[in-house]
Amino acid sequence: MDQDSAEREVGVGPWEGPWPEGEHFDPDLLRTGDRRNVVDGYRYWRHQSIVADLDAKRHGFHVAIENWQHDFNIGTVVRTANAFLAQEVHIIGKRRWNRRGAMVTDKYQHIRHHPTVEEFVGWAESAGVVVLGVDLFPDSVPLETYQLPERCVLVFGQEGPGLSEEVRQAAHATLSIAQFGSTRSINAGVAAGIAMHAWIRQHAEVPAQQDS
Repeated sequence: MDQDSAEREVGVGPWEGPWPEGEHFDPDLLRTGDRRNVVDGYRYWRHQSIVADLDAKRHGFHVAIENWQHDFNIGTVVRTANAFLAQEVHIIGKRRWNRRGAMVTDKYQHIRHHPTVEEFVGWAESAGVVVLGVDLFPDSVPLETYQLPERCVLVFGQEGPGLSEEVRQAAHATLSIAQFGSTRSINAGVAAGIAMHAWIRQHAEVPAQQDS
């Protein structure tokens, strides 16, 4: 293997030395190596042990995206939701979505499907979660100055048409992201990342040093 190939190699090889103790370690990964896209702290862990540990730490916000036309941004939204440790990602409309953009993070992120807006709104009400739409409407308030509830669900519409009127009417408020260029909108996956990070800035305890 040349130097360039070694630098591009993902993950770690077989465990060297005496094996660590703990039920969370996966013997197969210790034996063969761990090439998954996980932070170093989860190397060699069993999949179910990683999910259980994440579940104990998840934040209070949810993310939802409408999927009436097979939105290709859903994978990106799932990947970002995993990075910011969202409670769940909710897909409203069609069940099927392109998982390529998720980069396998859908294995670690809880995803719930709602065939209709009505069912989604019913879930939010029963769970005590505030519905907040994110889109550019005349009555939208700036995300940058809005105090996000700790328990909320940030809802994004299809790329192009944006939020449906049903979601807009059901939302406690709609939030806009400040833009300063010539385009009228930004990519839905990007908008979701910005909104999630706004919640993180307001509510999350940011560690002094991030794991790689």
